[in-house]
Amino acid sequence: MKIKKLQINNYRMLKNLNFDLEDELSLVIGKNNCGKTSLLSALEKFIGSQSASNNFTFDDFNSDFQDSLFNAINDGGTSWSALAIKGIELFIYIEYNDSDNLSNIQPLMLDLDPENNIVILKLEYTLTDQKFHQLFDDFSKYNQKYEHTQGYNKEEIFDVFIKAKHRMYFSVIKKAILYDMNTKAPSATEYSVLDSKSLDLNKILCFRCISARRDTVNKEGDSTLSTLSSRYYEKAKTDEDSPTVVAFENTLHATDKELSSVYEELFEGVISKVKKFGGIRENETVVKIISTLSQQQLLRGNTTVVYENNNHQLPESYNGLGYLNLISIIMEIEIYLGDFLRKDDETRRPADINLLFIEEPEAHTHPQLQYVFIKNIKNLLSEGISDEKSNGLIDLQTIITTHSSHIVSECDFDDIKYFKRTSNSSVLSKNLKDLNIQYKDETGPKNNHFKFLKQYLTLNYAEIFFADKVILFEGETESILLPAMLKKIDEEIPLKGDLPMLSQNISLIASGAYSQIFDQFLKFIDTKTLIITDIDAGKEERITDKNGTLRTVIKAHTVEGGNRTTNGALLHYYKSPLSQYSGGNQLDFFTNLPTNQKVLKNNSGTWEADANGELMVVFQTQESGTYYPRSFEDAFIHINRDFISAHKDTCASLQSKEIIDEKDTAGKYVSDAFKLANTCVKSKSSFALDILLNSESSETGTFSNWKIPPYIEEGLLWLRKN
Repeated sequence: MKIKKLQINNYRMLKNLNFDLEDELSLVIGKNNCGKTSLLSALEKFIGSQSASNNFTFDDFNSDFQDSLFNAINDGGTSWSALAIKGIELFIYIEYNDSDNLSNIQPLMLDLDPENNIVILKLEYTLTDQKFHQLFDDFSKYNQKYEHTQGYNKEEIFDVFIKAKHRMYFSVIKKAILYDMNTKAPSATEYSVLDSKSLDLNKILCFRCISARRDTVNKEGDSTLSTLSSRYYEKAKTDEDSPTVVAFENTLHATDKELSSVYEELFEGVISKVKKFGGIRENETVVKIISTLSQQQLLRGNTTVVYENNNHQLPESYNGLGYLNLISIIMEIEIYLGDFLRKDDETRRPADINLLFIEEPEAHTHPQLQYVFIKNIKNLLSEGISDEKSNGLIDLQTIITTHSSHIVSECDFDDIKYFKRTSNSSVLSKNLKDLNIQYKDETGPKNNHFKFLKQYLTLNYAEIFFADKVILFEGETESILLPAMLKKIDEEIPLKGDLPMLSQNISLIASGAYSQIFDQFLKFIDTKTLIITDIDAGKEERITDKNGTLRTVIKAHTVEGGNRTTNGALLHYYKSPLSQYSGGNQLDFFTNLPTNQKVLKNNSGTWEADANGELMVVFQTQESGTYYPRSFEDAFIHINRDFISAHKDTCASLQSKEIIDEKDTAGKYVSDAFKLANTCVKSKSSFALDILLNSESSETGTFSNWKIPPYIEEGLLWLRKN
């Protein structure tokens, strides 16, 4: 029996979240403040340790619902009936099979169709129509007292009122909802209200969470795991015949006996005074102080993790917080596995479904520990719920949230759930494995695009999932120079209210000449992205091959005189507008393309020009009014000819240096930037390093003696905008 899906409505940022669970592990990732903690909080309040009492606050309601509730109060209840959702809702989709014991979920089974193996448990924190009218009347009276209070309007008065009194009107309700197999959604009319007699939730579902707020430091400043040790022992001692448990208890009894004899001497003075003041005679009842060591209290107050170094035991505070965090997580997992297996009470069967939530396990840990954790977590959990023959004793599903690109890089790609904030009050959950569907229709050499993307992102650039903005670039030159260009843009061009680029969370991804492979992925993550590529001008020519066949080929050429581009990214992302271009020369389209037409939006699978788009593709543009470069090196050399000339002798990346300053009788350079880029630059990466090594600082900025090629500056300024 498994949870297949969670649907949460109107809880904080989760206005309408549909979250699919994997059978074993679901890894939730996303940028900061995208609802990951809200998911845990909603589960904790509905089905966790907080569910026994009403722990909801009015701030838990989605801000849009709060506005709707006030509007309904303000308009006399007119808009209340139109609200489809009248509170916070949690739908739990449970899938079962023929081997499952269905006795506990019987109250949820509203369909006799044998093909329907999904039941839905709905938990609400809701306001009934009757309670709404009571709320309306009560607030009307309350508002009359305070409506003339200076500095407060009706909405502010309502906010104060409802935050203090919402529990008088909202209540938790449990329902069984029919799963409609035709719509693949809950039925709007077929449901049953459940009470505690008809449904024992603890028998169906056991939920435990390990919060990110793990306390590994006590008030004295020393790290301590003694409380966890005590809790762990309470689970371990349920096996009373265990030799370890028996040995521990025997040792305590022997220690009690020895300490009691010591106590008799230690407290003799006090006891004698008690006898004197109490009038106790010889052979009458005697007051004694004896040792009664408690296993649990002994562990809680006296268990310390030590760090052994060269036969010296150092305090546990000498351990890094990362190790203490890892120990804490593992001990809590062991404790909760005992809860799931109900080891403390053999008369109780484990719940049908067991759900473990681990929030941000990467806290304080270095990358290697994070790799080890995610590699081993599935095995650790599987072993914990299995018998000595590796047979699973219970069903266990785990949700892990993380901000760690290191954990993402080592996880199973199909386990990843990507949370995307779509507005200030709404979050969308996406399954990364669904990307495979987007790529599956590709044929020919493209059918491995998804496989390549999955490996490339997880192995090299998992941080892209946590970025606010992304830059895809082609080569090593851009990779080395882009950080300097970001800083240069901030220093030399006024911000106009935008955040500095170095203060923004921008991920730099080397995509080579294959940024078009990222097509569906960019649409999927919907993150503002800049692609920096080359125009790669070429000229179409007709040649006769060695077999005597006349063929058309495209050879590299200057932009001036060329008629085609060989750049796959340009041909892909501008496919739609290019197809509408009536001219025969492709380069005419690109060289005349205005900046606003370079911003694109994906519309039903096609990238089209849109000023509000989240993708911009930039390439070389005309420089100095006359020259049109073909590549980055070409563009940089032309606009920085004086810089190259001044530092040619110290640039180890340059060869044939004599042609750099060669001029004709009219004083014009003999070799243009295109020729210098192809003849003089012997190593592109070394060329980029030479640029940085010969950079100079001035009042205008850190890299003031060279210029950013216009096309890159154009793209970076677009990306910098909020």
